[in-house]
Amino acid sequence: MLNRHSLQSRWALWYLKADRNKEWEDCLKMVSVFDTVEDFWALHNHIQTASGLNMGSDYYMFKEGIKPMWEDEANVKGGRWLVIVDKQRRTQLLDHYWLELLMAIVGEQFEGFGEFICGAVVNVRQKGDKVSLWTRDAQRDDINLRIGQILKAKLEIPDSEPIRYEVHKDSSVRTSSTVKPRIVIPSKEAVV
Repeated sequence: MLNRHSLQSRWALWYLKADRNKEWEDCLKMVSVFDTVEDFWALHNHIQTASGLNMGSDYYMFKEGIKPMWEDEANVKGGRWLVIVDKQRRTQLLDHYWLELLMAIVGEQFEGFGEFICGAVVNVRQKGDKVSLWTRDAQRDDINLRIGQILKAKLEIPDSEPIRYEVHKDSSVRTSSTVKPRIVIPSKEAVV
């Protein structure tokens, strides 16, 4: 029997295939739960890549017990770091960003702030794909800023491409396609 390498948390992978004839929650399916490095790789190596998903599809990797929706108790007061993947660079970046983000969250690479992380999402869309990291408390600017800085470094996103932290409550009541971010890295003041 091979030694198994336990993760600090149990994680669940969810998949959503959009269907306008169904309620959003009815389109969401849990794929698998895992708690070892070996099971993470077994799952990752046997599912479709993010770039191979159909338009309108999503993957969600959340700690077990947290549903990948704003209304979940763990998410309701939180927000997300949002990385927009440029359509022209999709083939180079989407799978790289998604894998690096997954390895960072399941590997607890956020300097002890893992308890503030709920999960990660990849949205495959016609207008541009999105990768996001969800945190549980949008009011903790110091912690969310550090998590964002680590995320930007892990994904190797240059300073010329800012990432935004959006509060879930603001996203859920938005009246336009954009939400005013709570934090931006780098801040506008930092851009020369």
